Amino acid sequence: MDQYIEFAGNHWMLVTAFFAVTYFLIQDIIESSMRKYDVISPMLTVTKLNSDASCIILDVRGGDEFKKGHITDAIHITLSNLDKHIKKLELYKEDDLIVTCQTGMRSASACDKLTKLGFKKIHSMSGGMQSWEENKLPVVKGSK
Repeated sequence: MDQYIEFAGNHWMLVTAFFAVTYFLIQDIIESSMRKYDVISPMLTVTKLNSDASCIILDVRGGDEFKKGHITDAIHITLSNLDKHIKKLELYKEDDLIVTCQTGMRSASACDKLTKLGFKKIHSMSGGMQSWEENKLPVVKGSK
């Protein structure tokens, strides 16, 4: 036991880093187990879009971000306006709904809201449109 204490005293930064990494790993495991929606990659998104005609893309970015480039046939509702336009999405309550934003942060919030409203097949695209574009996947410029 004295050796552990001596090691921790001599290598306090290493021990601190170890505990920090352990904490964040445990937090991530707990968070992912409690999440009521799936996180899918852009490539899996393409597969779902190509194989399932009822799969819908919901883009929750701002208007300017959406105009710079979005996925074909994406429904655009900003995260701040999601509650106001929920009736528009009610038609897709039983369909696969893939939510995207720029980096994946806003889509997680949107997925939480949608699961609370009773949507069953919710997916958040990991990395958002940034990851979509990094994978050289097609985008449509302008607004619909």
